[in-house]
Amino acid sequence: MSTVEAATPAPEVPRPASSSSMSDRARKARKALSNPWASTLAVVIAILWTIPTVGLLVTSFRPELDVRRSGWWTVFGDALAGEGVFSLRNYETALFDGSTNLATYFVNSFVVTLPAVFIPITVALLAAYGFAWIDFKGRDFLFIAVFALQIVPIQITLVPLLTAYVDLGVNGTFWAIWLSHSAFALPLATFLLHNFMKDIPASLVEAARMDGAGHVQVFFRVVLPLLTPALAAFGIFQFLWVWNDLLVALIMGKPDTFPLTVRVAELAGSRGGDWHVLSAGAFISMIVPLIVFLSLQRYFVRGLLAGSVKG
Repeated sequence: MSTVEAATPAPEVPRPASSSSMSDRARKARKALSNPWASTLAVVIAILWTIPTVGLLVTSFRPELDVRRSGWWTVFGDALAGEGVFSLRNYETALFDGSTNLATYFVNSFVVTLPAVFIPITVALLAAYGFAWIDFKGRDFLFIAVFALQIVPIQITLVPLLTAYVDLGVNGTFWAIWLSHSAFALPLATFLLHNFMKDIPASLVEAARMDGAGHVQVFFRVVLPLLTPALAAFGIFQFLWVWNDLLVALIMGKPDTFPLTVRVAELAGSRGGDWHVLSAGAFISMIVPLIVFLSLQRYFVRGLLAGSVKG
């Protein structure tokens, strides 16, 4: 009898349905992404998307006479013939010439962008922690209300905000631009960070509370170290949005606070024929966001997909 029982295999424990469905979706996604047609299409789109940037970069180094005489693509034939000439003259004119002076506006862009990134992140972190781990009356309704603010168009808020800034005496200052960008970014930041916090195992938070940790210690020692992907994802979004913004800076600011985008737009109107200067100015305005995105791209997808799949 004991021999028969010993030979009887143990019953197989069924896998959870959610785990099986997630594995199936993962296999389908992996198969779709590894399809050679999909890979080829992605490469073609990447090349077509990159061509204008390459043309802008090449034009920014060409002399004015060459820019007016031929297209940027002829530079490769000129280089083979030994006739290609490149210089930094366009960048010197764009940055330091008295009629352009993009260096001052370049600094203004940093002054505008960095606080406009850190202010909403700081406020959204606290709000997201409250929505995720603090049980209070009306929490769900308030979170839905905050999330719904994302559908409010920026354009309809400009006049009320401008009126409030005039009454407070901060119109035309950096504070007006910082507060505007922070207000527009808070709904998305709160939603993104809340979803990421909800993915943190509750056992970690409960263990910290059992050890006597309060909300402040749980936030800084348990939750915050795990939020790097989400913070990087939102930081990229917000940095690109604020750095490339023209509307808010133009309406809420003044010449002393204008960022690089406003000055480049003015150059397009006042010096529309100086393509060599415009190309250099445009590339100067895009090089910083490009560096930021490439340096943080490994966190980008992880932060975007936080909380999108639930078991």
